Amino acid sequence: MTPRVSPARVLLVHNRYQRPGGEDVVFEAEAELLRCRGHEVEEWVEDNATIDRIPAARLAIDTVWSTASARRLEAIIARARPDVAHFHNTFPLISPSAYAACRAARVPVVQTLHNYRLICPNGLLLRDGHPCEDCVGRSLAWPGVVHACYRESRAQTAVVSGMLAAHRLRGTWSRDIDVFVALTRFAREKFIQGGLPESRIRVKPNFIPTDPATGGPPGQHFLYAGRLSGEKGIRTLLDAWARAGVTAQLRIAGSGPLEGMVREAAARTASIRYLGQLSREDLATQLRGALALVFPSEWYEGMPMTILEAFACGRPVLAARLGGMEEMVTEGITGSLFRPADPADLSARLAWASGHPAALAAMGANARSEYTSRYTPDANYPLLMDIYREATSRQISRA
Repeated sequence: MTPRVSPARVLLVHNRYQRPGGEDVVFEAEAELLRCRGHEVEEWVEDNATIDRIPAARLAIDTVWSTASARRLEAIIARARPDVAHFHNTFPLISPSAYAACRAARVPVVQTLHNYRLICPNGLLLRDGHPCEDCVGRSLAWPGVVHACYRESRAQTAVVSGMLAAHRLRGTWSRDIDVFVALTRFAREKFIQGGLPESRIRVKPNFIPTDPATGGPPGQHFLYAGRLSGEKGIRTLLDAWARAGVTAQLRIAGSGPLEGMVREAAARTASIRYLGQLSREDLATQLRGALALVFPSEWYEGMPMTILEAFACGRPVLAARLGGMEEMVTEGITGSLFRPADPADLSARLAWASGHPAALAAMGANARSEYTSRYTPDANYPLLMDIYREATSRQISRA
């Protein structure tokens, strides 16, 4: 039977990436959510900014199994005495050895699956700009090594693939982790196909920690906000915009390797405006004044926080019909879906949306309702507690 009492002391574990992203935002939001509801929260955070100072051979060994991480976690557990340990990312500095340290101390373990790392060496199920599942379900992710999927390096990909193979053989994912958290039903199915234990994967979405509030009537611009890179569909968006011939403006926010392309498009096209990298507050301002958010991503994504931000601001989303995006955006209700990597289809959706502001306003109201019912801290907290209680129950049964 699942214990009724919620864990009072929670250990949150996270390995930050060199480039900050959505995982860091979610980690911080969940920490604050727990503290605001009276939980004692202990954080253990490693930062990949230190990687350049670690010898390559040492880093490779620690990626597979870090004895130092296990010892450090043992000390943290002895001092903080957590009721549950919630992991967000262990790659590469913390390593899966931390799960074993928790198991030895009889601390229940929850692992949020922000990306596809446990079934794909690069964590994205993406290769050459297109979704790829060649390594899903394999004991050894050799296609990833052949194609140098992690950092365009066969050597580094081999390390990651070796780590995944070693822990699949050891049974780490089934033995040391009590509950996995997938962000969408789509992601859950992919992880099941990849070999994670189906009975332990729960679905819990991300949430927006602070309500940005809705704006007034929709303005006269569409907004793209995100990384300016190929897999995000920037080329498709610019091509579609050139075809659409609408009177509205396209505003693009973000930074990345295709920033130069975006700047050039803005310089030669009066209807395109490049905003640069925006703060969360400035992003909310742009969303509140938009007709809709355009989200043309061409990979499976996890649970894009930008879509949740748009819903919170009462704005619909035009998104690619792919992965979790198809699950988040309901056609004709909270937005519209188009074929991924298809500028002609996106162009048609933009043209339709530009000519139907009343329909967009109705979708925006539905999007706001979707936010208030699913993506607020109040909606998320009970789901998180159920997951913690289930992990505790599993650990007790195992012990």
